[in-house]
Amino acid sequence: MTTLYSGFDIESFEAGKGLWHARIMRADREPVVIDGLPFATLEVGFAWPDPDEAIAHAKTHIDRFKARYFGVSHAAD
Repeated sequence: MTTLYSGFDIESFEAGKGLWHARIMRADREPVVIDGLPFATLEVGFAWPDPDEAIAHAKTHIDRFKARYFGVSHAAD
């Protein structure tokens, strides 16, 4: 399952029976840069019991760190 949210694609995936996680990548396919290091994707969160909870957690993560991942100039978009 893939969801577009606030300039990011969020993909939920099952990493074990009933253990859902989320992978985040920028929708423009540019890398996410954290402390000068580029990452094509980020896997975030805990093992959630369903994909919707994993996506909801990823959205919260994006909201919290969007300025850092995009840079201040894009954070207001």
